[in-house]
Amino acid sequence: MPAARSARDSLHLDPDAGTSLAMGADSADVAAGVSALLNRARALAGIRVRDLAASLGVSSEGAAVRTKGTAGGILELALGATGGSSKVRDFPDLGVELKTIPVDLRGVPVESTYVCTLSLADAETQEWEDSWVRAKLARVLFVPLIAGDDVAWPDRCVGEPLLWSPTTDQESVLRGDFDDVVGLIGVGRIEDLTAHRGRWLQVRPKAAHGRIRTTAFGAEGETIATIPRGFYLRTRFTGALLQDPKAMP
Repeated sequence: MPAARSARDSLHLDPDAGTSLAMGADSADVAAGVSALLNRARALAGIRVRDLAASLGVSSEGAAVRTKGTAGGILELALGATGGSSKVRDFPDLGVELKTIPVDLRGVPVESTYVCTLSLADAETQEWEDSWVRAKLARVLFVPLIAGDDVAWPDRCVGEPLLWSPTTDQESVLRGDFDDVVGLIGVGRIEDLTAHRGRWLQVRPKAAHGRIRTTAFGAEGETIATIPRGFYLRTRFTGALLQDPKAMP
């Protein structure tokens, strides 16, 4: 693991700086704004999450979801993300989505990366071109969180960020995975949809607990109650991207 650096010593962290950047993007060149955001993320590399939280005056205590939930929120605050939980990108004026990726000491992702929820009720009418998953993946700032086994999430170090947009070939694969998913749902086979489907883009349950249900349609068009689901990027894809943004694993 790289030696942790002090957040205060490495840069002056102003929680409003990223917000001001996003707000000014309407009148400034978006490319310059994206470059500034990337440089800001690079300046965080090597800092422990708990030190970053302390420099922002927020707590790093409390349960995180699969080790990265709270850490992701701290990174959003540090970089000035304004999207929140609403249906917009994390940096809406820059068209950038932020995704933290827990990785081991070799840089290998240890879990899949959540993209967005999957709307089941209207899946059969969804098209890749105007889908929310495509919009979310159009420009992504990946930030690795590095640690060995059994290291608490506040002690993970921020890694070198990657600003990524899919190549034409990569988007073709993602589109194929998406079409396979919505096609299966469209013919009422929602319960046949498992995490094994999809080369890079998979669908998994997405709910706080197993009792939550949403509406979908069965093979005869009947309304059924099922578990909410979301789109995720497989670890073999995100791991390959961290090594080569044009990878086709």
